[in-house]
Amino acid sequence: MWGCGAQLVWLLVLSLAWLGPALGGEEEDGEVVAEEDDTLSDELREEDGVLVLHEHNFARALSEHRLLLVEFYAPWCGHCQRLAPAFAQAAAVLRNESSPVRLGKVDATAQVALANEFGITSYPTLKLFRDGNRTHPLAYTGRMDTEGIVRWMQRRASPSATLLQDTDTAATFISSQDLVVVGFFKDLGSEAAQVFYEVAGEVVDVPFGVAEAAELFQAYGLSADTICLFKKFDEGRTDFPVDPAQGLDAAKLTRLLRVHSLELVMEFTNETSDQIFSAKIPHHMLLFLNKSSSAQLALQDGFRAAAGTFRGEVLFVVVDVTGYGADVLPFFGLTPADAPTLRLVKMENNRKYQMDQDAFSDTAIRTFIQAVLDGKVKPRLLTAEPPEDWDMRPVKVLVGKTFEQVAFDETKNVFVKFYAPWCSHCQAMAAAWEKLGERYKDHEDIVIAELDATANELENITINGFPTLHYFPAGPGRKMVEYKSARDVETFSKFLENGGTLPEEPPAVPKTPENSTGREEPSPLGTAETRDEL
Repeated sequence: MWGCGAQLVWLLVLSLAWLGPALGGEEEDGEVVAEEDDTLSDELREEDGVLVLHEHNFARALSEHRLLLVEFYAPWCGHCQRLAPAFAQAAAVLRNESSPVRLGKVDATAQVALANEFGITSYPTLKLFRDGNRTHPLAYTGRMDTEGIVRWMQRRASPSATLLQDTDTAATFISSQDLVVVGFFKDLGSEAAQVFYEVAGEVVDVPFGVAEAAELFQAYGLSADTICLFKKFDEGRTDFPVDPAQGLDAAKLTRLLRVHSLELVMEFTNETSDQIFSAKIPHHMLLFLNKSSSAQLALQDGFRAAAGTFRGEVLFVVVDVTGYGADVLPFFGLTPADAPTLRLVKMENNRKYQMDQDAFSDTAIRTFIQAVLDGKVKPRLLTAEPPEDWDMRPVKVLVGKTFEQVAFDETKNVFVKFYAPWCSHCQAMAAAWEKLGERYKDHEDIVIAELDATANELENITINGFPTLHYFPAGPGRKMVEYKSARDVETFSKFLENGGTLPEEPPAVPKTPENSTGREEPSPLGTAETRDEL
């Protein structure tokens, strides 16, 4: 999407990770050719405030900078190109704060030795090097934007949690933000406290404090080690007592904090989309309404009343069809006129569920959600109408309602491209796919086809990236083979002529990203999962 250069389309797909498992863009790369420069020295040079690193000056950079965050990138990688200005801006912010942190970058396609040393398999990959330690860098887990990088590094340049020594400092800290976390521990040297510090280092968008003083336990009504989430919304405070036998589990605590940091009912906006998807709640219940209608606004009461029952399992989200949410309606096959209406989305496979007839009472909503969770409701699948000449073209145009009869025709070998209209990778390989269709248009037993996976959904096939290529061989059994090799006509042909496999000898793979296989996924959410695979 980013690669398409269309801001509106970026907004559409990014904002609604309901379209697919969010936050991951992957591209496969071909052969990498090293370009070594024997004239390189250990001099440390900068570009836009970012250190330019290579095998000759890497050791020097580690020795001179206690905290060094390094981006391993490929010049052709679209995600890397989009990260570059944010990375440079983060470097400037940190330097202006007189932080000990420095940022550097390595062209991993040219510096193959460094790429191999640090196990670089995707672009961009960010690693933090501490105190000159070259053998155990820390993987970057923050957002891929300026603020995310700065916050992540600030947590690692200073204590991850603020020590609260008395009631005044605690009250000031708790009231300082809409959301804060305080760990109350009888012993700050305990194993549970160390786990808390670990979590504080990762959850960088929320301030963390720690308290050990007996007066603070008394002031907040506590008698044992407890994690308290203070918030200026909903119930105001949520306590997570530490199990004295099992202690604290970092992953479990992180998830609990993520879930309970969200409002019980979220409104889908530019500001909240990051929170909505980073919480990784497995189901989203969506109320589409027109906020200019007082009657529709009143439907939120029943929606909210149902939400508490499913906290942590289902996230309740209000989508304004005349506001920020208008742009996501096509992904649900909706128009503003369809409001008010409800949809439940299963995030792992993007399956969407719809009531037979919308009912907005809390009882009806609870009953519907429980039925979906129990597997008693079938998903509602989108399908477009087939063009009149869909089967007259060299590349057959499939839609949801025609897919089964074509792909699983036992007399045909069917090769299908699943694409998104906005995807630059799909656009880059479009010409090759058309040529492939021309080459095989007169073959009785081979069909070349394509399906717009943003407008058509299939019951038993989930598309997680664009483009995705699947081969459906002739014969019984409804077999499916995913194609994962080079994306050029000759390699496609070898695959088809060899019955859905490639010959033993590996084909030559172009080194340009046009043959990449992943989906472009823009992300102000900026997760570290947004990268190009080698």
